[in-house]
Amino acid sequence: MCGHVRLSVGSLRSLTVELMREVLDNPQQSRYELRIDGEVVGWSEYRPAGDSLIVAHTEIVPGHEGEGLASLLVGEMLKDIRAGGKTVIPTCPFTAGYIRRHAEFADLVDPSLREQFKAT
Repeated sequence: MCGHVRLSVGSLRSLTVELMREVLDNPQQSRYELRIDGEVVGWSEYRPAGDSLIVAHTEIVPGHEGEGLASLLVGEMLKDIRAGGKTVIPTCPFTAGYIRRHAEFADLVDPSLREQFKAT
């Protein structure tokens, strides 16, 4: 996935810079990582729990807050978890809130907790 950043220098010209954004599972560190041009700028830590993953913490490095990167990270992580046939136990407040705001992921929540994430 690539992002576009448009930089303007006065009114003379503009330059488009391609930023490579990728979300990767790093099982050795038990986390999904968001990388921009190869640099880790955020992660979501998880722990295996049977057929589920406990998502415990999401963090974006200082200087990148407010750019929507946590939402990008969690959304891509949830898609990958779905593709792997697992469910989620979202103990991370950001991940739980993301699922509440994006009802299409409520079915990924572990069945014992799913009622808490149903749309009202």
